[in-house]
Amino acid sequence: MNVSLLSADGRGLAPERQASAETGGHEDRAIRLDRIDRRILRELQADGTISLARLADRVGLSQTPCWKRVQRLEQSGVITQRVALVDPSKVSLGLTAFVSVAAMDHTSAWRDTFDRATAALPEIVEVWRTAGEADYLLKVVVRDLSSFDAFYRRLVAAVEFKNVSSQLALERVSHTTALPIPSDES
Repeated sequence: MNVSLLSADGRGLAPERQASAETGGHEDRAIRLDRIDRRILRELQADGTISLARLADRVGLSQTPCWKRVQRLEQSGVITQRVALVDPSKVSLGLTAFVSVAAMDHTSAWRDTFDRATAALPEIVEVWRTAGEADYLLKVVVRDLSSFDAFYRRLVAAVEFKNVSSQLALERVSHTTALPIPSDES
């Protein structure tokens, strides 16, 4: 099993999604990370199952100071969760779609309805509020085309949209969950 750390993607509780949407998915409260903190983050993103002893050795600390730094990174929200990354094809989820939606209006009532509807559809694995022609971009993972059609029907029945368009992924060319943590303070 490949276990790694992921950053928050907005699929948590509704208040977290709202806070994420209000900041464009980027938190304003960045904490100061030194060279060792950044090395810890790079190591944990590469292997979330790494032992504390090995992590401490790789970043040049003893175990206790290393553990305290990991705890601080978790408590400050830099490390948001530890998860198992699952290969979609191994669990019969062979189709990924990107759904662009334009809001019918921009009222808080519409947004509340949209937030509730997207939270209730487990096929949606990411929701992004965007600038441009579409207001939101949804990443959807389903079994096949008929499953996508069923998902689409549930989505448009739950929320009134001005426009909805979908792009079906043919092949995932590259993918990573690791953020590009800079080597030096920037």
